[in-house]
Amino acid sequence: MRRLALLLLLALLVTPARGAAEIVVPPGFTAHVYVTGEGFDEGRRTAGIPSTSTLIFDETGTLYAARTGRRYVGGEVEDVWPIYRFPLGGARLTRATEGKAFYGPPLPNPSVVGVRGGEVLVTTYDRDRAVGVLYRLAEGRAELLAGGSPPTRLTPPMLKQPEGVVVDAEGNLLVADRQHNAVLKLDGSGKVLDPRWLAVTRPRLLVQRGERLWVAADGEAEAPWARGTGEILTIGPDGRRVALRGPIAAGMDVSPGGRLIVADRAGARLLAVGADATSVDLVTFTEGDAPRAVVFAPVTEATRRAGIAGDLFVSVIRQGTWSLNEIVRIRGPLDEYLGTKLPR
Repeated sequence: MRRLALLLLLALLVTPARGAAEIVVPPGFTAHVYVTGEGFDEGRRTAGIPSTSTLIFDETGTLYAARTGRRYVGGEVEDVWPIYRFPLGGARLTRATEGKAFYGPPLPNPSVVGVRGGEVLVTTYDRDRAVGVLYRLAEGRAELLAGGSPPTRLTPPMLKQPEGVVVDAEGNLLVADRQHNAVLKLDGSGKVLDPRWLAVTRPRLLVQRGERLWVAADGEAEAPWARGTGEILTIGPDGRRVALRGPIAAGMDVSPGGRLIVADRAGARLLAVGADATSVDLVTFTEGDAPRAVVFAPVTEATRRAGIAGDLFVSVIRQGTWSLNEIVRIRGPLDEYLGTKLPR
C-alpha cells in the first residue's frame, strides 16, 4: 500500500496535472474538443496545436486554420507558417503527423479569411517591409490575387496589412487593411475599385451576411490582445451604426440565424450582440483559458450529414499558454436561446 502511494505521488510530481479549466456554456449546450495535438510544448505535456488565430470553413465542412505570426510583435520570431486543413470530424496532431494537415506552401504571417468557390482566401503581411498580399489557394497552390511589392520604390503598396476579407453580393472583395485605416473594395480579379470604401481606425475583422456587413476595429490598441476600446460597426440597408463598443474582438462570426458572436479574449468570454448595441455573455472561460477565432460551420448538405451544420467552433488558448491552442466545438440551440436574451 505504501509503495502504491509512493508511485502515485511520483506520478504527480513527474506529470503536472492539468488545471480545472472549464468552458461554461448555457443550459442545453455542450462543448467538446474538435482539434488538438500533443508534443508541441517541448515536454510540458500540454495539449494543443501551434497557436491558431484564424479559422474558416468551406462548403464541404473542411476546416482551415492559420496563425498570424509576427503581425503585431517585433523581435526574432519565426514568421513563415503553414496553413492547416482539418477534415470533417476533427483531428489530433503530433509532430510526426502534423505534415499531413498542411495545405499549400508556408506563408509569412498568414490569416485564413474566407472562401470563394473552391478557393481559400489568405492574407499575409511582411512586417519589415509593411507590404501585404491577398492570395487565393486552390488545390494547394497559392496565387497572388492582390497586393505585393509595388512596381517602384516611390509607389505606395496597395495593401499594407490586410486582415479580414469578405465577398459581397456582386462578387467584389472587401479587404480590411489595418495600416491603411480603411476597408478597400476590389473587384473579383483583385483590381482596386475604391481604396477607402470605408474609413475606420485599424479595421481587422469582417463578416458579411446578406446585405449586412460587420467590421471590427482595434481603435488605438497596438495589438488585438491588448486592452483598449474596440468597436464593431455594422453597415446595411439602415445605414452605418455602432453594433458594439468596448471589448477588442479577437474573432467574430454570425450564426445561421443572424446573431453576431464576438470573442473577447481579454474578458475570457464569448459575447452575443443584439441589434440595439447591447450584448450578453454567451460562453465564459476559466483558469487562464481564453477564446481567439470563432467560426460557424456552414449549413450545407455535407455538414448536415456530418452533424456539425450551424455549430460554433472556437480556437481556445489553454491555461494562458498562448502558443498552444485547441479548437472547441460548441453545440446548442443558439438562436432560440438568444431569442429570449436579445432583441433582433
